[in-house]
Amino acid sequence: MVGLRCSSIWRVNRLTPDAPPRPIAVGDVVVAFNDLLGEWTAAQVTHFHEEWKSVALLELTWSGPEPAGIDDLGVVEALKLSHQSWGGGLSHCFFEWILPRSHKIIGTMPVLQAKPPSSYSAGWRIGDQLFYQRRWDSGNRDEFIDPAELSCTGAELNALSGPRQDLRILRVAGIDELDCKQLVESYPDLTELILTGNLGILANAGSLNRLTRLKSLIISDLFGMDGPDCLLPKHVPALENLWLSSVPRDYASATRTAWRGEIVHGVSLEIQAPRKPEWVAENLNNPLRDWDGRERISALRYKKALALYRTTRRAVQDAFANASGDARLARLTEIGRGFSEGFNKLDGRDPFIETVERDELFAALNHLITEVGGMDDPAARDALLASAEANRDW
Repeated sequence: MVGLRCSSIWRVNRLTPDAPPRPIAVGDVVVAFNDLLGEWTAAQVTHFHEEWKSVALLELTWSGPEPAGIDDLGVVEALKLSHQSWGGGLSHCFFEWILPRSHKIIGTMPVLQAKPPSSYSAGWRIGDQLFYQRRWDSGNRDEFIDPAELSCTGAELNALSGPRQDLRILRVAGIDELDCKQLVESYPDLTELILTGNLGILANAGSLNRLTRLKSLIISDLFGMDGPDCLLPKHVPALENLWLSSVPRDYASATRTAWRGEIVHGVSLEIQAPRKPEWVAENLNNPLRDWDGRERISALRYKKALALYRTTRRAVQDAFANASGDARLARLTEIGRGFSEGFNKLDGRDPFIETVERDELFAALNHLITEVGGMDDPAARDALLASAEANRDW
């Protein structure tokens, strides 16, 4: 999971001592079953980064039946990648240092790569690169689409019919409302589930406990769940990755209590931005809500940004309600200037508005125009956006 950046975060993993929760050392050889290969595969621990709480893994070229020890691997070699845009470099990367519960150490041997990697990724997926490289080496250069994987929107998922017991990985974005009971009945063998919404509703979330093979669950910007709906270790014993972002506070708290003790058994637990009901009510129509708690955006800056947005919103509504023609265009030009000048001041001596934030501010202005039906008045939209563009320093 990528991109979890929030200061109001319960970094559950960081509550562990300054050592990996499951013992693991440089030189250790780790093995795990890979679904794409249908075999076990291996990697070696080459480095630690204590500040990042990360471990570097060097993937090996071996795969086969579950090994009892290093001798079962035969001659071991580091995996070199030349598929797609790879240029022959090693499959060598930093990951979070929690050894997943499904992975095991079969022994230790001299480190095959002395130089640490420069890249970082989230989620151990030993064997995926070996699968892609073997496919490439066989002459198959077509894009691989895993038939056991599905990515879709919430609306697309709700339109699908019929169960799919072959589906292992499901990623659903833009959820307005989703019934977890129906999801579980349709896809009972999921091992990885990612659900993201737009302050959407997740109904019957407790049903996810019936996904007994689940290894990874990520939920973001979804509500409607309560404490009793949280996943429980006794129901999903294979779970090794559980990340929540912007979910109901009671649900987040119950999850934290249920799973904190499982970290030492190989569960990566990350919980950020637990939300109170009042926050949901206030932010339902707030396009800047993701700024709340974002790194480099203090609580005071967020409060001032939200006040600027709300002032602009009221002004745009007034312009469309009480002016027309050239008078409306003049008023919107003034509003756009005020919007940019306000954020110029807020950005101040310690700028925080970068590309992402700039795009979000213009998306907020577009949201205001859409909200009042102004998309049917291109001149009005252009007046607001052009004025904001001409007067911004960010």
